[in-house]
Amino acid sequence: MGGHHAEPYKVPHPSIYKVENVPQLLEVKESLARQGLRDPWLRNEAWRYEKKGFGTHASRLSTFMFRGLGVGFCAFLVTIGVEYALGIGKGQGGHGHGHGDGHDDKGHH
Repeated sequence: MGGHHAEPYKVPHPSIYKVENVPQLLEVKESLARQGLRDPWLRNEAWRYEKKGFGTHASRLSTFMFRGLGVGFCAFLVTIGVEYALGIGKGQGGHGHGHGDGHDDKGHH
């Protein structure tokens, strides 16, 4: 469906990610080596620790949590303005019994 356009992003070469540049992964590599093991796929996790390209966990979390906050707040203000301009919701303050709708509290148990 969308046609065959050039990719809008450039995929980085895998050789730029090195386990030796990430202290957490280096610790895992050394721990495995002490047990006589090796993880050939460990380098594939190095991108997660690249702060320049992907930020920290906190920055990714705040982006996830607050990404649409500005647009949502603007939509909220527009909705309130439209409701006020059209008079929607006015006169609906009395919900329930005993608010001038002809009922009194004497007949209710």
